[in-house]
Amino acid sequence: MRQKIPPSSPARVTPLPCNIRNEDEVKALVSSVLKEFGRIDFLVNNGGGQFSSPTEHMSYKGWKAVIDTNLTGTFHCCREVYTAWMKQHGGAIVNIIADMWKGFPGMAHTGAARAAVDNLTKSLAIEWAHAGVRVNAVAPGTIFSKTAMTNYKELGPTLFKMSIPFSPAKRLGVPEEVSSAVCFLLSPAASYVSGATLKVDAGQSLYHSMWEIPDHSAWPEAPEGENLESLRELLHPKSKL
Repeated sequence: MRQKIPPSSPARVTPLPCNIRNEDEVKALVSSVLKEFGRIDFLVNNGGGQFSSPTEHMSYKGWKAVIDTNLTGTFHCCREVYTAWMKQHGGAIVNIIADMWKGFPGMAHTGAARAAVDNLTKSLAIEWAHAGVRVNAVAPGTIFSKTAMTNYKELGPTLFKMSIPFSPAKRLGVPEEVSSAVCFLLSPAASYVSGATLKVDAGQSLYHSMWEIPDHSAWPEAPEGENLESLRELLHPKSKL
């Protein structure tokens, strides 16, 4: 990330390790950030993880690991940043969830956790409004990235290809389209937006087989970058990217 920052930019990147499932580590993280930068204007909760498994074969340990990361970790970060800084100074929080609106078969643990974070977002937006804190969420649809391809290994191309017909855009999203939504919600342009969940999925969560959307290339291109280049190389979708 440091390498991608233009030399003329005043931005600084300081990586800090933290297990967000651990309350003490989150407190230490927030303390370190305040010591380094003196303030916390924004919080983006993007930490998470899950694995595929039918619920009947899911162990309690596996269930708890995903819940603790995706839900409890988000809670820890929100609460600590609020109590340590935003309660007195205001700020904006964005929680990253998922497309779990029709359930999440095969990943019931993360579906439950992400749905809970959606509700947590709404609750905090009201509880913390008096402090000038806006809390919103972003729910990405099927997003292609080089990292995801690496994680899915040989299954990656098949999984992503299978997802394209279910997108009204007839293409996959890329991380840059998610980050644009996050930046909007953090910015003054969203000064009257709180308690909202912005779906970045090209309408995928609304799409139903009863209404056929033929293959097309009418949507705008995804932002250029290494993820789009990899997507073109690996998937060769028919529609315009």
